[in-house]
Order: sequence, then structure tokens, then C-alpha cells
Amino acid sequence: MIDELQRFYQQRYGDEGDATPVDTAEFAPPRGRFLIAWSDDEPVACGGWRARDGGDPALRPGDAEIKRMYVREAHRGRGFARALLAGLERSAAAAGRLRCVLETGTAQPEAIALYLSSGYERMPNFGTYRDYPNSRCFAKSIEPIGRSDH
Repeated sequence: MIDELQRFYQQRYGDEGDATPVDTAEFAPPRGRFLIAWSDDEPVACGGWRARDGGDPALRPGDAEIKRMYVREAHRGRGFARALLAGLERSAAAAGRLRCVLETGTAQPEAIALYLSSGYERMPNFGTYRDYPNSRCFAKSIEPIGRSDH
């Protein structure tokens, strides 16, 4: 699905896809998590979060950066993205994270609408696309609910 996501980015943005460095080990508990949503034994959506404890002026200790949110085209509009986002937020809160942050772009208005309707607010841009005019970063405070390594 990550390859499909990169092709989606190429279609929307006309470049090589998301160039943000991502190491799959960053998504291993307890400092991250990667979720896959299934329907009829088929993976239909994915997304993850990784701990970000600063390293960028806009980031704070306790941040969980949402990455690689994607729903396959045939399954869009059925609530998978909203459910996946809520699951990522719960998982980050269970790991003791304080805030979810993410970056998207203006060529993804449906993603922006999802984040805004889920309680996210604009924040200063961060990361690889910090200086891109079409980059949009969002944050949402979450209440830690204890620590979970599974």
C-alpha cells in the first residue's frame, strides 16, 4: 500500500512522492505504531505514528507524528480514514504521547477536511516540507492514557 500511496502523491503533486525520510523501525512500539485496516481479508487502509520529541522548532517533547495515512481508492468514503486516525490517536495516547502532529498538502483537500473535522488545528510547518508553500501542518492535543507496549 505504501507504493500505492507514493503513486497517489505523484499524481497529486507531480513529483517523486513523499520525500520525508522514514525508517520503518520508527514505527515499532513503544515509540510508534503502524496500523492496517482490513475489509473482507483485504488491506484497505494504513497509517502510522512515530515519536517526535523536538528536533524541529515546531515540534515538542511528547509529539506523535502521523505518517503514511492512506485509503485505497475503492474503499474511500466509508469511514476508514476517520477510524484509522482515531486508532492512531488512541495508540499514541496509550504510549504516553501528548500531541499528534502531521503534514499534508493543499492538493489533498479531503485530507485537510478530515483533520479539521477531527479537531486538528493549523500549526507552523515542520519537517522536509517546512518551506513549501503548499504544505499544511496540523496538531491536536491528546490526553495520555497510560503506557502500552502492545
